[in-house]
Amino acid sequence: MTHDVVNQVPPLTGHDVSADAALTEGLAREGAGWALEELRRLGALAGSERAAEWGRLANEHPPVLRTHDRYGHRIDEVEFHPAWHELMAVAVAGGLHAAPWADPRPGAHVARAAGFYVWSQVEAGHGCPVSMTYAAVPALRHAPQLAAEWEPRLASREYDFGLRPAAAKRGVLAGMAMTEKQGGSDVRANATRAEPLSDGTYALTGHKWFNSAPMCDVFLVLARAPGGLTCFLLPRVLPGGDRNAMRLMRLKDKLGNRSNASAEVEYHGALAWRVGEEGRGVRTILEMVNTTRLDCVIGSAAGMRYGLRQAVHHAAHRSAFGRRLVDQPLMRNVLADLAVEAEAATALMTRLAGATDRAAAGDAAEAALRRTALAVGKYWVCKRAPAHAAEAMECLGGNGYVEDSQLPRLFRESPLNGIWEGSGNVAALDVLRALGREPEALEAFLGEVALAAGADRRLDDAAGRLRTSLSDPADLESRARRITEDMALVLQGSLLVRHAPAAVADAFCASRLSGEGGRAFGTLPSGLDLDAVIGRVAHPGA
Repeated sequence: MTHDVVNQVPPLTGHDVSADAALTEGLAREGAGWALEELRRLGALAGSERAAEWGRLANEHPPVLRTHDRYGHRIDEVEFHPAWHELMAVAVAGGLHAAPWADPRPGAHVARAAGFYVWSQVEAGHGCPVSMTYAAVPALRHAPQLAAEWEPRLASREYDFGLRPAAAKRGVLAGMAMTEKQGGSDVRANATRAEPLSDGTYALTGHKWFNSAPMCDVFLVLARAPGGLTCFLLPRVLPGGDRNAMRLMRLKDKLGNRSNASAEVEYHGALAWRVGEEGRGVRTILEMVNTTRLDCVIGSAAGMRYGLRQAVHHAAHRSAFGRRLVDQPLMRNVLADLAVEAEAATALMTRLAGATDRAAAGDAAEAALRRTALAVGKYWVCKRAPAHAAEAMECLGGNGYVEDSQLPRLFRESPLNGIWEGSGNVAALDVLRALGREPEALEAFLGEVALAAGADRRLDDAAGRLRTSLSDPADLESRARRITEDMALVLQGSLLVRHAPAAVADAFCASRLSGEGGRAFGTLPSGLDLDAVIGRVAHPGA
């Protein structure tokens, strides 16, 4: 009798991760309803026991750096557990990397975002090379000849791991190396040198403090050429088959993102090709940064959805004090609050994906909206993710604090997107730069918010306060975070009022815009329809 197992929650497997009303409604709204069938197939795999095991194994067996072979030859190989390769193969076959750039259908980037959101809930770490590859293409297009050569390789849906010349591979992946130890986000302090060679290539010499996904085939790198800071394309293996002079010094020992390799690297005359003009490197590589920022928002929204689903599943199957947790008023308040936050993040994510899709097709108004809203979303959604993960873990009590629940992995992962591609201050200051230098970006943002004007008094009041705040030039830099937060909440409120069920929009406006709720999750005010909010999670698609 001492080992009878009762009142334990069954594993959350055998479900469709894409059965997420906020996601599928956004998919249709942003012009990618045609992708639903493929998304359902991916969602079924993502919710399977097999995929969950891949995620567990990839994190319990992190990558290992092999700098030399048994004979002393330098090889700089990164070894991964087979589960990592399974995750990557699915992601690439699903086109979650660069495939949308080769897909002429409207909504291709939205479909890709939805797939990335679904598959990231299995395991977040392998999303790094997937995201880097996706983001490399717009930067690479500053060098049309290089783009013509590399885009078909990057967009291939075949995962072909291993160090070989790119022309001999069925598909390739891209990484990035920007930051150096003396500068961090201040890339203008970079010291890596780029010496022009007689054939038009460059020899790079220097040290990079963070090289994202060092096992990839090719990288976009910032280095200082005679004309100033410049963007370069640097392959791991040269066309003739020799390995480029890129040395992997060590893999970073990170808080989370354990399945993925991040490295410190040195270049010793490594051969590279210029992307864009000399001295325009920051502007060129910002094309990549802005695209990966979208994936920061997607990844954080995906983490919220995963944590929420685990919390609701646990509460529906666990009893305490004679009642199921999900039937207890205070727990219902917590779950509903988590659900509101997750839906707001998903609504914003799909809108940003839609703006990206239409901007890529040449829509100037959508490009202007994306310029501001992407930095706003990157700041706020990524900031909310750690608190959301902590509360979801707390819903499971002690069981949530144990590695078997996978919520510690989610919690360790949750701060990453807030740091990656510009931490909170960088993102907030970028918002100020956009507002100051690009009036059309602010106009597009306020125009988007105004689409919900008159639908909810609390939203209208918050939008009015935001306009007043933006018109005050005093202490803008010190207020940058508050301004960005207010912009995020007003934009999310506008999206929910227009597109979400009334119960969700009501809860958001009451707690986030009018101050009726508290600061912690689970402090929604009385009088809200919590059954409808939670039911949207417990019965996805209803």
